[in-house]
Amino acid sequence: MRYAYYPGCSLQTTAKEYDISTRAVFAHMGIELVDIEDWNCCGAVHAKGKAAIRLPARNLALAEAMGLDTIVAPCSGCYRNLRRASKAVTADKEVRKDVNEHLKKGLQLNGDIRVLHPLYVVLYEYGLDKVKSLVTHPLKGMKIASYYGCMLTRPKDEFDSPENPKGFDELMRALGAEVVDYPLKAKCCGGALAISHADVTAKLSGNIMYSAKEHGGEVVTLGCPMCHTSLDLYQSKAEKAIGHELDLPILYFTQLMGLAMGLPKESLGLERHVVSPEKQLIQAGF
Repeated sequence: MRYAYYPGCSLQTTAKEYDISTRAVFAHMGIELVDIEDWNCCGAVHAKGKAAIRLPARNLALAEAMGLDTIVAPCSGCYRNLRRASKAVTADKEVRKDVNEHLKKGLQLNGDIRVLHPLYVVLYEYGLDKVKSLVTHPLKGMKIASYYGCMLTRPKDEFDSPENPKGFDELMRALGAEVVDYPLKAKCCGGALAISHADVTAKLSGNIMYSAKEHGGEVVTLGCPMCHTSLDLYQSKAEKAIGHELDLPILYFTQLMGLAMGLPKESLGLERHVVSPEKQLIQAGF
């Protein structure tokens, strides 16, 4: 199993723990991630019009030039943008022509490039049975609330339900954790507004975490750097916004996979979180 790897801007900076844990876990599973050289920003939430396709499509062309037909994009926003571009050039010859006209000489996008979030690689390419076979330290006693956010499952596709997603839950059960269900697991955290309207982000993310905690969640897991910023970095602001103490660790799903597979804690970036997971990890025997 060999994939082109698109880290995006966040995994090189604020979300390094997501990057290192993804690389560590995938290597442990025998999955090769090949970095896309000279990758560019996907446009995040800011690119509009034709730029919203041209920017991510360049990364598709780079993957094709490497001889690979599938890109793994850990950030939910990058995953959405690259996948949208992939579908656009596949469905419309004029869109593909426009993209190729704006690529530098020698770089062209001729084939169809798949884009997968690492969660979907784990679930549908690797398989939960294989994951279970690698679990040496089950997450017994950990009550985990999965948070999907608004980009991972939208627009609706073949992978999961946009309103009632199950993917993270299925994975956490395979790792031996107790899964906590709560009604806001697919609602927007306001991450895109964190700088311009921090008060909105604080309230939205606070409501999500309060809902998870009220339903028994002791740890939240996710797969999006922007959502992680909202729920972890902004958690103290969220507490003030909703008037409730939270103290809720926010971990990337790859970090929990690494723990369950017995990987060294120092290879998972667990020390980088604002809200420390140490108490919950000790309780679970880690």
